[in-house]
Amino acid sequence: MSAKVTLTVEDLTRAIQNSIDNKGMDEDHAHSLAQHILNFFGYSDRIIDNILEPEDRDAFYMLEDTGILTTEREETTLYDGREWRIHYWLFKRERIVELMGSADPKKTEEAVVSVYGELPEDIWKRGKD
Repeated sequence: MSAKVTLTVEDLTRAIQNSIDNKGMDEDHAHSLAQHILNFFGYSDRIIDNILEPEDRDAFYMLEDTGILTTEREETTLYDGREWRIHYWLFKRERIVELMGSADPKKTEEAVVSVYGELPEDIWKRGKD
């Protein structure tokens, strides 16, 4: 994803399904997990770790193991001289795109359908009314 494209629940659901071992995850569970994860991120690619509850963090670690998420940290010096670490979670968009297409090439092809393909031919004709 060279340009920043909004990650949809369907995109993340497909990536999650394709990332969980060879059997995959059932669609309802993957969809629920995708929705849960996206609720934290909104339209951002990065969130701060300390907003997560332990059970949420477990799901994030599972997705980190699949390559869908990664972590980074930032260190800053407080006014009193102490070092403070801030931990973040980030989407790995390249891996998500890779996983979206790994199960069924036809599904991936359908996801990249041109919006112009659905328009009728006469839409392009100009006429003087």
